[in-house]
Amino acid sequence: MTTPTEVRIAGVPWPAYKVLALVVGALVFLAVGVMTASAAPAVLSGAAAAVAIWVGQALFHSSDA
Repeated sequence: MTTPTEVRIAGVPWPAYKVLALVVGALVFLAVGVMTASAAPAVLSGAAAAVAIWVGQALFHSSDA
């Protein structure tokens, strides 16, 4: 069963904040990649953005329980 804060991906329920973190990370990766035309800063900044959102939201949601 999927709760309102979960998204089904390939039949597996994911918390919405994880999907949001991955989407933001991909958008940051693309934006930095276009601006710098270099893979290293794009990968590092995209990963940093995704991790920051993922961990921040995980801490926020764990304190709700």
